[in-house]
Amino acid sequence: MNKIDGKMFKNMILSGAENLRQHAEYVDSLNVFPVPDGDTGTNMNLSMTSGANEVEDKDETHIGTIGKYYSKGLLMGARGNSGVILSQLFRGFSKAIEDKAEIGAAEFADALEAGVRTAYKAVMKPVEGTILTVAKDSAAVAEGAAGQDGSVISVMEAVIKEARASLERTPDLLPVLKEVGVVDSGGQGLVYVYAGFLAALKGEKLEMRSAKVDTEKFVEDEHEFEEFMTAEDIEYGFCTEFMVRFEEGKREFDEDAFRSDMSEFGDSLLVISDDEIAKVHVHTETPGEAMTYGATYGELIKMKIENMREQFRAIQEKKGPKEKKSYDTAVITVSSGEGIDRLFRSIGATHIIAGGQTMNPSTEDILKTIEDEDVKKVIILPNNKNIIMAAEQARDMLDIPAIVIPTTSIPEGLAGLLSYSPEAELQDNQEAMQESLEYVKTGQVTYAVRDTQIDGMKIKKDQHMGINEGKITAANDSREETLKTLIESMLDDDSEIVTILIGKEGSREEVDRIVESIEAEYDEVEFEVHDGQQPVYSYLLSVE
Repeated sequence: MNKIDGKMFKNMILSGAENLRQHAEYVDSLNVFPVPDGDTGTNMNLSMTSGANEVEDKDETHIGTIGKYYSKGLLMGARGNSGVILSQLFRGFSKAIEDKAEIGAAEFADALEAGVRTAYKAVMKPVEGTILTVAKDSAAVAEGAAGQDGSVISVMEAVIKEARASLERTPDLLPVLKEVGVVDSGGQGLVYVYAGFLAALKGEKLEMRSAKVDTEKFVEDEHEFEEFMTAEDIEYGFCTEFMVRFEEGKREFDEDAFRSDMSEFGDSLLVISDDEIAKVHVHTETPGEAMTYGATYGELIKMKIENMREQFRAIQEKKGPKEKKSYDTAVITVSSGEGIDRLFRSIGATHIIAGGQTMNPSTEDILKTIEDEDVKKVIILPNNKNIIMAAEQARDMLDIPAIVIPTTSIPEGLAGLLSYSPEAELQDNQEAMQESLEYVKTGQVTYAVRDTQIDGMKIKKDQHMGINEGKITAANDSREETLKTLIESMLDDDSEIVTILIGKEGSREEVDRIVESIEAEYDEVEFEVHDGQQPVYSYLLSVE
């Protein structure tokens, strides 16, 4: 095969998306920290699926046209840092082929290299030992392979061989990977995409992992909304469907117990199963957590998440023009938990996007938040390091002045918003809000999803962990002791205010006991306690 046209490239995209989908759970498991937020595979899968959906019904033979559709789908659906980088890799790739009806081996190699250049430019501080390195190393061998026999298959085989070798080298570039004993998750996801590309070029069809149960007509949700409702009235905003293929060595499936546990995640629960598979439908605020639980029984397949609040807004728009709201400055913040939502709104947030750990909003989710409103300026607070790149991508697509405050946690977002002034210029707000982040230390309490050793600490599955500024500093069977140790490790002579946000799994009684104990030693430190109702983290805290 010496040429690729639009039809073949479409097949490559669909095959790459399918291969990644089948291995998304494994990619998730490569998360360095043993916390319940390993979502690289989920994010890359949702990003890639968005790109594949754009080309699936297109009957084009012009590869440049297919590339444009694919790039647009990836860009809008990009979630998480690896998903955004994936979208940039193929943005550069597609730009390089946009005027071509078909490409040969040399042009294919050039396009891969163009994608790497675009992706590196999109990342402010590129880190080697990540998906970027795997993309760069594999693209570097493509040109030489193209010159050997002019076969696109030969190029793709060389690319995959080097991508796998580069992936195995990632622990040598990032010591934390070596310490934990994993390769880079984003790089692994890219290898699966490339392997799918090669399968399509060779005419090999990936085995579609279907099930005996009816997967197509299980729910097909046509959500009904009351006339008097608002989007905020929807308690569980994400319609979540997935299937679990049972695996030996994982939890034995008991449908009644499974259904009981799944009911804790939300409502509108349906479960059907046979001897090999279970299919789940649930309305929840934490789709990532629901799927993580499902994965304890086996491999996740055929995942689908729909934002019902967005569906509601779309229905309302079809009914007729809604009243357009005007904002001189829209302040968009990503939040997780009703209590935290209220806090953000009380200090100036105009728009809340549900998201965070296990559910990173996409570029399109951010854009849709204000697309139908009269807004002159925009400030975006992502409040998660894995959402910053999607926020920046959305900012660059807006045609009005917009800034992203690079907040990496909910406490940083709250601190940044407290420094916001509606009367100030956009640039002045940017400087003040970013400066405020320098005085905030963030802590988190969650639980370990596996045994591991990291940062010199041995951690057992299900232990509670205290994380201080991204580093695990405490691990204990007692959640209360973990929180106390974490707070004490964050306090110093300059500490003035400690803010504690109690999550769904937290306890006000635990917090009160700890505050009373610590106040006796640090009499000048003031404590603020709020019911955040956030998932994943029992406690979020900041020290200022």
